[in-house]
Amino acid sequence: MNKPLLLACCCLCLAACQRAAVHEAKTVAALPAPAAQAGAMASAVPAVAATAAADTPRVTGGPMQARAVPDPPFTSTPVATFNEPWAMTFLPDGRLLVTEKSGKLRLANVATGQVGEIVGVPAVAYGGQGGLGDVVLHPRFADNRLVYISYAEAGSGDTRGAVVARAQLQLDAGGNGGSLSGLQVIWRQMPKVSGWNHYGHRLAFGPDGKLWITSSERQAMTPAQDLQSALGKMIRLNDDGSVPPDNPFAAQGGIAAQVWTLGHRNLLGIAFDGAGRLWTHEMGPAGGDELNLIERGSNYGWPVVSNGDHYDGTPIPRHSTRPDFNAPEVSWSPVIAPAGFVIYSGNLFPWFRGKGFIGGLASQALVEIEFNGTQARESRRYAMGKRIREVEQGPDGALWLLEDGAGGRLLKLTPNRS
Repeated sequence: MNKPLLLACCCLCLAACQRAAVHEAKTVAALPAPAAQAGAMASAVPAVAATAAADTPRVTGGPMQARAVPDPPFTSTPVATFNEPWAMTFLPDGRLLVTEKSGKLRLANVATGQVGEIVGVPAVAYGGQGGLGDVVLHPRFADNRLVYISYAEAGSGDTRGAVVARAQLQLDAGGNGGSLSGLQVIWRQMPKVSGWNHYGHRLAFGPDGKLWITSSERQAMTPAQDLQSALGKMIRLNDDGSVPPDNPFAAQGGIAAQVWTLGHRNLLGIAFDGAGRLWTHEMGPAGGDELNLIERGSNYGWPVVSNGDHYDGTPIPRHSTRPDFNAPEVSWSPVIAPAGFVIYSGNLFPWFRGKGFIGGLASQALVEIEFNGTQARESRRYAMGKRIREVEQGPDGALWLLEDGAGGRLLKLTPNRS
C-alpha cells in the first residue's frame, strides 16, 4: 500500500475511534448514577463526610459536561448555641426564631451570632419531652405579624397536653429582642393525660392555607384508634383554629371533625413536597420508625400494627398482616429516632433539590430521603456526631440544623466547593 493511501486509512480509523469514544461518554453520562449506600460516617464537624457511594452522583443539564457532586457535599459551620433547642423558623429579614424546651423563644441574628429573647411566651409544662415546641409563621406574616407556637401545658391533677397558640410578634427597634402580644389558644390536645412524653405538636401551613398539627398519642397507644380522642392523629384546621368543612370526619363533629388521619404514634416531622403532598415521620417503639405519605381519612395502624415491637419484647403484628391499614413508605429497624424534617427546594444545593432531610436523634445523623412520586427511600446518611433535633432551609438555600440538648449548636450547612 502506498504512503498516501496508508495515511488516509489511519485518519479514517482515528476519526471512527473518536466518534465511538464520544458516543460511549454520552451514553455513560445519561445513565442514572447508582444510589449511595446508607450508613453512618466517622467524619466530624465542620467538614461532614457522606456515606460511600457505589458511584459518584452527577448533576446533568444541557450540553455542558456533567458535574460531580462534592464529597462531602457540605461544610458545617457553628453559628450560635442554645439550651435544649427544639424548633426554628426564619423571619423575612433573615433572623431566626428558635424555641427552647424550658419555655424561651429566642431571636438569633445568624449574620452576627447574637441571640436575644422574645418575651410573652406562656408558662409551659416542662419535663420529659414536654415544654415549648414548634414555631411557624402565618403565610401572610408580612401583613398580620402572626406567629404560631406549640407547647405542653398542665391540666387538672397530674395531666398534661399539647397546645397551639398564635400571637402577634413585635420586634424591638434596632435591637435583638421583641415580644408576643394578643396570644390566643386555638387548639388543645384532648383528652389531657398523665405522663411527660409523645406530644408531637409539630406545625405546618399547607399549600391550601390550612394549619396542620401532629398530635402524638402520649404513650397511651389505644386512643390513636379512637376518633373522639385527639391523640395519635394528624389534625387539620383553619388558621383561626376552626374546623374546615371538607375534613374527612367533619360530619361526626367534636374532636373527630378536626382529624385528617389516625393511627399514629409519635409524629415529630412534617413537610410538604413540591407537588403539595404531605409527608410525616414518626418514632416507632423498639424498631419500626416510619416515614408516611399522609392520605385523606387514612388509618396508619398504631398500636394494632407496627414494624417494631414493644419495649418489653412483646411482639406487635407487622403492617404486612393488615393490608387494610396504611403502611409506611420507609421503615427503620434499627431506629434512627427521627426529629425535624424539611424537603429541600432551594438553589444553593442543586443536587439536593426535591430531597428530604430528617434529623436523627439516636442515629446522630442527617438522613437524606429520595422521593419518586409517592414512593420514598433513604438514599444517604451523614454522620453529625450529635443528636439532631431540627432541620430547616434558610432564605438563601442553606440547610440549618439544631443539635439536641443543653449547649445545642445551630449549624449552617453550605456547599463544599472543593
